[in-house]
Amino acid sequence: MKNIISLFIIALLVSCHNSAQSKKKMENVVNAEPVEVPLENGKARAYFASGCFWCVEAVFESVKGVEESISGYSGGHTKSPTYAASNTGRTGHAEAVEIIYDPNIVSFSILVDVYFASQNPLQVNGQGPDHGSQYRSIIFYQNEAQKQIILEKKTALTEKLNAKIAAEVYPFQKFWIAEDYHQNFERLHPDHPYIQRISIPRLNRFKAKFPKEFLKEETH
Repeated sequence: MKNIISLFIIALLVSCHNSAQSKKKMENVVNAEPVEVPLENGKARAYFASGCFWCVEAVFESVKGVEESISGYSGGHTKSPTYAASNTGRTGHAEAVEIIYDPNIVSFSILVDVYFASQNPLQVNGQGPDHGSQYRSIIFYQNEAQKQIILEKKTALTEKLNAKIAAEVYPFQKFWIAEDYHQNFERLHPDHPYIQRISIPRLNRFKAKFPKEFLKEETH
């Protein structure tokens, strides 16, 4: 019995140590200096996390000026995260998207509006049926100007809803592209049960309430 108790205490101490280490690493992520991604061929990049990246990818690609949305991982403290690893919640990463856009057509400010309008801003650690820190909401900023835009819009939404907004605000550090089978998932697998039940309704709810002037015309 003494041996069992000793093993339990050791396991508890190790668990506490690992938890403290992970917390410290995440503090370093949140307090880091942001990395600014330069324009490439006149195109800018922005990074958001808002639940399942299958859903978020499709939302942003419905917006004028957005050329591509790439699924991946960001906001964590490990290198080269995978889908399996991030799903444990121990890497600190969230499912995120990289938005490649034309700043002459759509501004970063409008993209932040899209972000908030396409989710439940009050849900902590998840969106819809997806729960866990890997599905939490994060907006990443690359410079002080972007940070101020995010904070002002978050404050305005807080006042409007009279409730705490779940989205975290992180300095952008690194985006890890997800496995190939995650890319353009909604477009390539329109009959997938999750896409039918969750992704498409989420996209349609967003498009129904967002100003049409900012949305691409639908093609049939």
